[in-house]
Amino acid sequence: MKITARVDNAVDKHFVTVQTNDMLRGLDIPAKTAGAGSAVNGGEFLCLALATCFCNDIYREARKRNISITQVRVEASAEFAAEGEPAYNIIYRAEITGDASDEALAELIKHTDQVSEIQNTLRAGVKVALMQ
Repeated sequence: MKITARVDNAVDKHFVTVQTNDMLRGLDIPAKTAGAGSAVNGGEFLCLALATCFCNDIYREARKRNISITQVRVEASAEFAAEGEPAYNIIYRAEITGDASDEALAELIKHTDQVSEIQNTLRAGVKVALMQ
């Protein structure tokens, strides 16, 4: 599976697309009101990536255990000290409801934390390269 994100930006214009393999989708992300750039910053997208990955993976892992999930709430946060510095204190929390015991749902959350790809990518400290 190959995932690609693209941003095409000019003053007052902002187009965002994401693609997984052959499935291309546009996202409605506004441009900054004060000029060029995105109204949503990369740190916000980083936290959204963590929350989205965990949400989707909860459903995937629940299906494997024959658990029906009725609600997922995930909140992710990160802190940034200064421009150019990496995030720190990256944390997330999840609440789920479904047709299983509290213990089974808690175990599902723990298991999903171990198999969520975005979380594991950050934990591994993967190299990021600029191609020119």
